[in-house]
Amino acid sequence: MNEVFSQYLIALPEVFLFFAVCVVVLADVFFSKTRPAITYYLVQFTLFIAILISLPQFGEYKVPLTTFGETYIVDKLAVLTKILVYIFSMLAFAYASDYIESRKMAASDYYLLGLLAVLGMSVMSSGNSFLTIFLGLELLSLPLYAMAAMNKDSEKGAEAAMKYFVLGALASGLLLYGISLLYGATGNLHLNSIFKILIHRDDMVTVIALIFVIAGIMFKFGAVPFHMWVPDVYQGAPTPVTLFIASAPKVAIFSITLRILVQVFAPLHAGWEHMLILVAILSMFAGNLLAIAQTNLKRMLAYSSIAHIGYTLLGVIAGFNSNLGFSAAMFYIFTYAIVVSGGFAIITVLSQNGVEFDKLEDYRGLNARNPWLAFMFLLLLFSMAGVPPTVGFFAKLGIIEALVEAQLTWLAVLALMFALIGAYYYLRVVMLMYFEEPAEGKSAPIRVEPNILAAVSVNGSAALLLGLFPSFFIDLCRLAG
Repeated sequence: MNEVFSQYLIALPEVFLFFAVCVVVLADVFFSKTRPAITYYLVQFTLFIAILISLPQFGEYKVPLTTFGETYIVDKLAVLTKILVYIFSMLAFAYASDYIESRKMAASDYYLLGLLAVLGMSVMSSGNSFLTIFLGLELLSLPLYAMAAMNKDSEKGAEAAMKYFVLGALASGLLLYGISLLYGATGNLHLNSIFKILIHRDDMVTVIALIFVIAGIMFKFGAVPFHMWVPDVYQGAPTPVTLFIASAPKVAIFSITLRILVQVFAPLHAGWEHMLILVAILSMFAGNLLAIAQTNLKRMLAYSSIAHIGYTLLGVIAGFNSNLGFSAAMFYIFTYAIVVSGGFAIITVLSQNGVEFDKLEDYRGLNARNPWLAFMFLLLLFSMAGVPPTVGFFAKLGIIEALVEAQLTWLAVLALMFALIGAYYYLRVVMLMYFEEPAEGKSAPIRVEPNILAAVSVNGSAALLLGLFPSFFIDLCRLAG
């Protein structure tokens, strides 16, 4: 009995989230008509408690601990990933409240589907078996497909959701096929067991399995050539949904990417390294160049996210030949999630009275209409571009330093060149905000609710403060990596 209880105690964040979903569903059914905001507050309270449950686990478990037949693992990577997923999800839900209410969208559906996606990310982060990882990944993906189509009056939203679902199903099939090949070759689904078998086995079946698994994961990441869904979904989905998709899931998917490549496919490192190099270069090239041609800000940020995934993969590539690689990649994706959530938050906040504020022209003269929001957006854009002293500069510097240490200097030079190209389209938005006059009929001051402004200020200030004092966060990434 004590052993069973201890198993559930280890997985307490997921157990709590599961029961919280059930409670929130019942509360929504019985009290939503009299207290419309009850679902929102319960979901935020759930995530806050989940953070409090997870925080002690970071220091409590000094060594990785497995349970449920070694299908579930608690280590520093899993715990740190969960905490950040909960924080980014809380921010996404906070920014969504006014947007959803003003458009008469189904608020309860958004928060409940989001909470289910958080549960999927949490399960996935602690996956020590391909079965657990796939279960968490699908529990994440299915709510996201539904969330992308939440605005029933939007044709673009319906089209984006359909593309997301069809291509997502294809990617899940690729991943599942790779897992089945791996199971056929090794007779096991546990990550550590497969690793031990692959040390002594290197044949065509395992290589093909590796290709299919990486293809499935790269789709979820949104890397080239599996990026087709990213710009359409980012533009077509309601902005709060785009904000959610662009932040927390990226952190969770990075976690399983690192776990699978390092914990399972390390013996095949020479094979997947070349594949990732190609994917990373194509992602940086296509993402940065196509972002320049965009007139829609959400679509521009979608292509830029593809480029940022390329930079993240460079850190993973360098990880086997550099002590800095994995931690640099982790630091990069975590800080990117912070700044991109802030970027989409500003689009969400500015999209008032049912009008989307997502075209580049809409940002003409923003400084004259709301100087504080313009300044926060400037900090976030500078961070995405890698301008010092923002955190994005140190994230890119860490990746380049890891590549040089791993004797991949040519890749570091390429990354630097693509970063310079990418700076153009970010600085173009800054120019529109500060050096252009507002468009005719769009010069009225923009007012924002104080609580939402405070949340945006946290995102924007984090981009600067983490750049000025990055050591604590970098140390956390080194511990987890």
